[in-house]
Amino acid sequence: MDSLTDTPDPAPSAPAPARGAAAPAKVTRDPEGTRARIMAAATEEFARYGLGGARVDRIAEQAGTNKRMLYYHVGNKEELYLAVLEDAYAHIRDTERTLNLDKLAPPEAIARLIGFTWQYFIDHPEFMALLNIENLHRAELLKTSGQVQSMHSPFVQMIGDVLARGVKQGVFRAGVDAVQLYISIAGLSYFYLSNVHTLSVIFGRDLLADPAKDERLDHMVELVLKSLRP
Repeated sequence: MDSLTDTPDPAPSAPAPARGAAAPAKVTRDPEGTRARIMAAATEEFARYGLGGARVDRIAEQAGTNKRMLYYHVGNKEELYLAVLEDAYAHIRDTERTLNLDKLAPPEAIARLIGFTWQYFIDHPEFMALLNIENLHRAELLKTSGQVQSMHSPFVQMIGDVLARGVKQGVFRAGVDAVQLYISIAGLSYFYLSNVHTLSVIFGRDLLADPAKDERLDHMVELVLKSLRP
């Protein structure tokens, strides 16, 4: 594997244009675009093949670059995988901040959070795949991240504020831990979707059919809100 200090070879100097010749077209460098393509390709590769099965060659080819440029922009395979994890968490946390839960009555805020989590997992199966992979590795790389915990603290505070408003208004009981509540909300969605194929066979239902998904969401909202009542 190339070292992290590898940098792209300098481009050879172009000969001076002949007098009267048109100036050569200026090469446009797009480091942000290159990194974005690398991250998109890496997310797909890691979600499909895991950390062990992913190949840097395939990521580079899919991103329209080469291994040397990939290492230059992101780092080695493990660093790239960690960057993918951090980006995945950052995306869901950033999107959650757009829910404006503070503008809603507490029960509606919790219902919106449940609906968002459910739909996010449906729309982003790669996120669930990455969670599975990192748990198989006992979060060894995630433990080295200096970003993940800090990006979750405001989110936990946001849920805590909703719970506190609910208690003050008399619609929620006191003593509910925000972290435990979110784990329960995520778990209700995650287990269903991560096991949907086996569950569909076992129970003889198409649990990915739209009516079944609507029924599941209604059930989760009812279950969680009842658990929060005084």
